[in-house]
Amino acid sequence: MTSSTLATRLLDVIEEDIIPLTARGVSLGNKVFGAAILRKSDLSLVLAETNNELENPLWHGEVHTLKRFYELGDKPDTRDLIFLSTHEPCTMCMSAITWAGFDNFYYFFSHEDSRDAFAIPHDLKILKEVFGLEPGGYRRQNAFWNSFAIADLAETEEPASREALKERIAAIKTRYNALSDTYQASKTDNKIPLN
Repeated sequence: MTSSTLATRLLDVIEEDIIPLTARGVSLGNKVFGAAILRKSDLSLVLAETNNELENPLWHGEVHTLKRFYELGDKPDTRDLIFLSTHEPCTMCMSAITWAGFDNFYYFFSHEDSRDAFAIPHDLKILKEVFGLEPGGYRRQNAFWNSFAIADLAETEEPASREALKERIAAIKTRYNALSDTYQASKTDNKIPLN
């Protein structure tokens, strides 16, 4: 599998599987975070989900995806899977991914994007206040997993592929900006503790 194949497939899943779920969730008052689980062997989708903090403030996109994954009857071993997150996971979600046994996760938006572009600064505040870490202060490669930014995968491509991936990335960012605007306009009406 080439990084182009992986990057392309991850963007496909975000566009076709996660964004529609997130759009519905945001229309109800949930945040813009979503996730998916794919098989390493053929990049087929196992499950996609989105944030469901209105039901439970712990149901961040990643944790809600893991909850739904463990509700599946016959599920693959997590060592055979890829974990995809639309936004760089917060410390709770990173821990959940770790406890579930995934050896990887890929993300689209960074913690800084969550703070700056989406006005959701909690990930970085928790990193600083609880763990004493600056933005990016956690180890992206460690004994449990390796994490990767999808934009970094795009940068490793040949110029023609890289430009096509960058165009898709820009289009996805535009879609998320619109979802964020909808969430921000309605968030005072929801009961999410850290909105």
